[in-house]
Amino acid sequence: MRTGTRLVLAAAPLAAALLLPTAAWAWPRADPDDPFTMTVDDVACGTGRAPVRLHNPTRHPVRFALHEDGRSLATGSIRARDSIVRYVTVRRGSAAEVAAYTVEEGESGILVDSTRVDNDCAWGHGRRLPYTGPPADLMAKLATAGGLVITGGILWWYGSIWPRSTP
Repeated sequence: MRTGTRLVLAAAPLAAALLLPTAAWAWPRADPDDPFTMTVDDVACGTGRAPVRLHNPTRHPVRFALHEDGRSLATGSIRARDSIVRYVTVRRGSAAEVAAYTVEEGESGILVDSTRVDNDCAWGHGRRLPYTGPPADLMAKLATAGGLVITGGILWWYGSIWPRSTP
């Protein structure tokens, strides 16, 4: 195989990675025309509440309505370039649909964002898990290192006896 062919074959995966499109964004993405953004953090296992952060990046105040499973949770306004936090209570083992609407004078609410919040906290009342041994990733790294050392030793030994000189 010629050197040029080897270089082309070696560069093919790199060229494919650079020329193929990147990973797609998760849908729905934040719309740049939205008057505010909504982010929902994980449920706090002690209280069963999830913080919902509404951020207004614009230069004017925005009115909002926050709904949980179709019920009104909170309404109000967000000052310019400010954030507010409201909390959604989710029962253990269940989920809630949280939706944020913008409210204009004389108009019904326009959906800005919605997401599902799962309360998948452990049912063990906060007890510590039992010790089941060292982490699996550490053991895998040690096994890989041991395999590389053994492979290197075999290659070293084989390189010392090959090619044999014939008498």
